[in-house]
Amino acid sequence: MAFFGLIGNDQQLSQDYGGPSASETGRRRRVAAHHRSGAKKADRRGQAWEASERTRQDRGGFWRSR
Repeated sequence: MAFFGLIGNDQQLSQDYGGPSASETGRRRRVAAHHRSGAKKADRRGQAWEASERTRQDRGGFWRSR
């Protein structure tokens, strides 16, 4: 129980010692991992939809595109 006061105060310690907090570092890593994996796939799907929609509109409409 001697370390009980240290749990959850990483942001306070980072202000005292001048480095990034562990929670901030973890957040940055999670965001980076998200962008490496899921965001690229979603972007590609969105771009594919935009391209198909643009093609459909250029052909003259919904019924004429089939």
